[in-house]
Amino acid sequence: MWDAEISITESGDEARAEARLRGKEGGQMVGQGTARRNPADENVPAIGDELAAARALSDLSHQLLQRAAHDIEVHTAKPVERLHP
Repeated sequence: MWDAEISITESGDEARAEARLRGKEGGQMVGQGTARRNPADENVPAIGDELAAARALSDLSHQLLQRAAHDIEVHTAKPVERLHP
């Protein structure tokens, strides 16, 4: 079983998100994401939180794909050409 957790902090016009994925073997991966509000835009903090969280999850997703590609290469002794959709 894997556990995922997203934490968000806000400071002024910036939202920062951290997405953590903990695996069954005790290891973890961390993705980072930020969002900044344009001063000309309406102040809606929830939108910044959503963008920062999406970016953190995207970062985590890329890391997980890289790890999977590495593990495949280690087990098959062949290079992985493409894992991205």
